[in-house]
Amino acid sequence: MPQLAIQLFRLYLPLVGWALLGWLLGRCLPPSAPKHLGRVLFWVGVPISIVGFLRGAELSAQIWIAPGVAWVAILTGAGLAWLEIRRHKTWSKPTQGSFLLASMVGNTGYLGFPIALALVGEKFFAWALFYDLLGSTLGTWGLGVIIASRFGLGQKRRSHLLLTMLKNPALWGFGLGLATRHLPLPPPLETGLHQLAWSAIALSLVLMGMRLSQLASFDWLNLKMSSLAIKMMLVPFLLGLSLPMVGITGSIQQAIVLQMAMPPAFSTLVLAETYELDTNLTVTALAVGSIGLLVTLPLWLLILG
Repeated sequence: MPQLAIQLFRLYLPLVGWALLGWLLGRCLPPSAPKHLGRVLFWVGVPISIVGFLRGAELSAQIWIAPGVAWVAILTGAGLAWLEIRRHKTWSKPTQGSFLLASMVGNTGYLGFPIALALVGEKFFAWALFYDLLGSTLGTWGLGVIIASRFGLGQKRRSHLLLTMLKNPALWGFGLGLATRHLPLPPPLETGLHQLAWSAIALSLVLMGMRLSQLASFDWLNLKMSSLAIKMMLVPFLLGLSLPMVGITGSIQQAIVLQMAMPPAFSTLVLAETYELDTNLTVTALAVGSIGLLVTLPLWLLILG
């Protein structure tokens, strides 16, 4: 238990510290500040961090299991959410769509990456990366767009969102990182790349705090808490503890389960706003899920040993 407490302290100190700094900056800076920081991270910071961390990551043939598990988790979350929707026949179509998205895709990029790096290290970071880019990202801008357009009212920008997925710099950084991971670099350049990668992770946490500071609409009574139970507890428990059956144990199992247990992704709010879904449900799920992670994370570390 003392070792777990030390591990959590080392994780929460930067995690909460950078997010709190972002929350304070979000209250002080102009409302457009998160948008500008998001663009810098989207086009520069995240691709650089992917290239940098891939150089120290351990890749194996088994790593392709990660995106496979991600898609099983996404579809399982959607299936369980649909069963819950069938129990509430009075829900509107937009509410159903937001509930499905909140139960399916998690914040495996901005939040999942720093947690994976802190708990399992750079050696196993590639498992979280494959889970995010080939699972969560494609699930959000592929299946997520289909669901949002099916249950939402606004359907004018589907092609724009699909094009955004194809133009995602993270996917291009992923390809560049794989192609150059064995290319030797001068020590100063290697050190600089590594420092830039960690700086991008810290700024991602700052951005998350800034975005949380701008979430002002909380429909607490109308929140369908079962979406968070499905996304952050039920799906990781059902699938994560089954991973040893396919030979996934130890730090690799921990990396994948932690990605499955992430709160809903901020991209679900983009889809909710674009397709006129239930933004109150989406916003509250984002806020409660992000804060609730501080409680669920120790539970997962205890379960995973």
